[in-house]
Amino acid sequence: MTEKIQKTDDQWKAELSSEQFHICRKQGTERAFSGQFWDEHRPGTYFCTCCGQELFQADTKFDSGTGWPSFWQPAQGAALEKIGDHSHGMLRDEVRCSRCGAHLGHVFDDGPQPTGLRYCINSAALRFEPQQ
Repeated sequence: MTEKIQKTDDQWKAELSSEQFHICRKQGTERAFSGQFWDEHRPGTYFCTCCGQELFQADTKFDSGTGWPSFWQPAQGAALEKIGDHSHGMLRDEVRCSRCGAHLGHVFDDGPQPTGLRYCINSAALRFEPQQ
């Protein structure tokens, strides 16, 4: 297992844009259809914008119609932590990077097969490297 990364808010603020800090460190969200990766279709790999851990492969990305990048499976199960989220009057599961604790988005059980899951992720929480 990779060692956990822990930094102060001031350290994260120095490394991240204000949008990335708000989303990843303060559990914010971007508006639907506003993030840079919701309509990305190239093959490649998605990494945590905070710590660089590999999170998703592009071949598990699908168009959910929600306006956020959606994936049916993480690159490796241990890359994500799932935490109950009862905010905004809803019951849902938040997903965070297991290495640095960055808020990524939420996971729902209305995705495509083979998993039936929809990892609905904020673009600001991701760094994309296209396949060469």
